[in-house]
Amino acid sequence: MSDDFNKQVIEEFRANGGVVGGPFEGAALALLTTTGAKSGKQTTSPVMYFQDGGNIYVVASNGGQDHHPAWYHNLRANPALTVEIGTESFTAKAELFVEGEERDRLFAHVVSIAPGFADYQAGTTRRIPIAALHRTTA
Repeated sequence: MSDDFNKQVIEEFRANGGVVGGPFEGAALALLTTTGAKSGKQTTSPVMYFQDGGNIYVVASNGGQDHHPAWYHNLRANPALTVEIGTESFTAKAELFVEGEERDRLFAHVVSIAPGFADYQAGTTRRIPIAALHRTTA
């Protein structure tokens, strides 16, 4: 996604209490503010999220591209982040990354919610990662 597209989604998200239209209409959308792995600068990225067992997960699909999204690399270098869901904002720590059977179970769950993720996985040779986000403050 282009920076301009992301900027528009972020502005719409914040103006409408986490609700956006277009390709994300009806989706569970979160904003992740991460610290750049190389730049050290704060960057905000809109991502779809899902919950399972009280935990929040994000999928580093990058629209099915053959490389991970920038936020993935940022979280690997700096797992502390800020998460915005709806009108709530909280700090969290990313558990990098869910692996094995747990990853497969969670990926099947996200595909049941948003079938497009299956197409993303089918279109790339990389195994799309899933990160667990653990709230660090209320």
